[in-house]
Amino acid sequence: MQSNPLRAQHSSKPTSRGVHHLALNTSDMKATTEFYHGVLGMPLVHALRVPPGVGVGPGNRGNPPFENLRHYFFDAGGDTLLAFFELPAEEVAIGDRNTIASMQHVSFTTTKTQFDAMKARLLDHGISFLGPVCVGVETWSIYIFDPNGIRLEYSYQEDDPDDLQGVHVVQRWTQTKSEILEELQTLDVDPQWLDAMTQHLPAQR
Repeated sequence: MQSNPLRAQHSSKPTSRGVHHLALNTSDMKATTEFYHGVLGMPLVHALRVPPGVGVGPGNRGNPPFENLRHYFFDAGGDTLLAFFELPAEEVAIGDRNTIASMQHVSFTTTKTQFDAMKARLLDHGISFLGPVCVGVETWSIYIFDPNGIRLEYSYQEDDPDDLQGVHVVQRWTQTKSEILEELQTLDVDPQWLDAMTQHLPAQR
């Protein structure tokens, strides 16, 4: 069977199927809902208030430390949810995406057809974007900001089918052992460590 220069498959099994939901913060749930549901076309599928005691009480499990917060969920595609907490703007600072432990940006997978449709949606709503930009591995992206200043990316891979079921992001981005070693050796040159980090990777595509 002929190898595909854009596909590589590693041998390690991940411990999850993928992202269940990504939880972000807003100070304006109405504007956020109108943007994600109305502009980006991510359907609102669940809206709740955080139960009493889960904010500042003993039942807090890592939630923001406020009571009675709105917590809304949007269908991001691929059986993945994007969620928002609505925080009180007067009690929290605005985050910096370029600091440690913050989220710099999130990228959503699209097809070329969806990518072009998203550009049209953004233009229709008067939303400016950066791109298209080739970000590597024949992958193209556009970048936008949501009403909260969160940086979003939409990406498609050349020659992928319009059926997202046939899109393989991990295979497209998986490197061979020799390709990844060049960079990993800038972290540590210990052969045992390097082998432990790369033994699941293929020798060739």
